[in-house]
Amino acid sequence: MMKNKHLSRVISKQGFYEFRRQLEYKCKFRGIELVIADRWYPSSKTCSQCGEIKTDLKLKNRIYQCSCGFTIDRYLNASINLSNYKLA
Repeated sequence: MMKNKHLSRVISKQGFYEFRRQLEYKCKFRGIELVIADRWYPSSKTCSQCGEIKTDLKLKNRIYQCSCGFTIDRYLNASINLSNYKLA
């Protein structure tokens, strides 16, 4: 996102490092385990039912359809995969 000349200034002002630092601090203060997923984890490309990774998934595809027959909203599938990330 920082390579985009139209968005880079706005994104740099958002302070994502400060947001992450605050999350880590507040989780530690309240005794909550914070799990940070790998930057390149394919959460939206992985089937949450069978675990198959779909390499040809485009951004315009809003419905995830797996070869096992499972069909779900792309972002709901990603959220399920991220909620199970710690278990993997």
